[in-house]
Amino acid sequence: MTEISKGLAGVVVDTTAISKVDPASNSLLYRGYPVQELADACSFEEVAYLIWHGELPSAEQLEAFESVERAHRELDPVVRRVVDELPETAHPMDVLRTAASVVGAREAGLAPLTGHETADEDLDLQKAVRLWAQIPAILAYDQRRRRGLDVVPPREDLGFSANLLHMTFGDVPELVVVNALDVSMILYAEHSFNASTFAARVITSTLSDLHSAVVGAIGALKGPLHGGANEAVMHMFEEIGTAEATRAWLERALADKRKIMGFGHRVYKNGDSRVPTMRAALDSLVEHYERPDLLALYDELEAAMAEAKGIKPNLDYPSGPAYHLMGFDTAAFTPLFVASRVVGWTAHVREQLAANSLIRPLSEYTGPALRHVVDRAG
Repeated sequence: MTEISKGLAGVVVDTTAISKVDPASNSLLYRGYPVQELADACSFEEVAYLIWHGELPSAEQLEAFESVERAHRELDPVVRRVVDELPETAHPMDVLRTAASVVGAREAGLAPLTGHETADEDLDLQKAVRLWAQIPAILAYDQRRRRGLDVVPPREDLGFSANLLHMTFGDVPELVVVNALDVSMILYAEHSFNASTFAARVITSTLSDLHSAVVGAIGALKGPLHGGANEAVMHMFEEIGTAEATRAWLERALADKRKIMGFGHRVYKNGDSRVPTMRAALDSLVEHYERPDLLALYDELEAAMAEAKGIKPNLDYPSGPAYHLMGFDTAAFTPLFVASRVVGWTAHVREQLAANSLIRPLSEYTGPALRHVVDRAG
């Protein structure tokens, strides 16, 4: 019988120069750089440039790159009208998926970027930058409309993360909050052939367009076993309530064979290398917002899981509480993931196209043997 690799576990399907988990250092590398070093020393814009171009930008390159992104932050009025037609009961990921599709449909009427692009910036990269610039406006507008608040226009004098916070909350919070969001954007930006990225590469392999690939990736990321896990972590915290209730809750959850969200990872064997960096950002927010109760619950569940199952947290575990402290609705956590990961997705779209081969795996059939309609009884 054919050997089956469920979920493609352990199967190497292609090469990539974008990122890898380095077993020797247990670090996630973007173009060779450990992500924790990038989060410590670089802005999200610099990391986005690195992922798309392969090298960190010079001061002049970064200035030009930021100018393009900032010039395309305004949400297309047609996209806003479509969002307005969607029910507020729709999950924000459904709204974002629909809006991204509309952005793609509208691209046909837009001219290529001018004035800032370099010779190697192909049309797909221009589309990627435009989409990346508009996603914060989509998620900010969606949260504000659900709260009955007016739209806040973007500001071109702010960095990516500061502008996202400004459009969502109406002002720019303290630097500690901006920095924490920027760190999360860097940590979430790319992670090799994860489920949503692979979905984007499969779609791209058919020679479909960049926006179709991103829409498919958003659909994959919505699932709680992938991007939805950061939302699930916060729901879990709300269910537990306090640090004192944690161990009794975990005992019941494990007895009921519930999956404890935010723990374990299919790739990391010695703990998710991104967690310490995001945990430090969470610590800074806990201190800023004076919420030691939240951190006490976090620490107690982490310790209890280590004792009960020997499983360590993944990036979703600290990012969920961090986004909560910033003021984002829990349902907006995964769209925030999209605001970051769209950089990695579109880098993979371009890499797939550069040496494309249709992705079409085989399957082992286990259904009924050959039979004929005329042989049916009666």
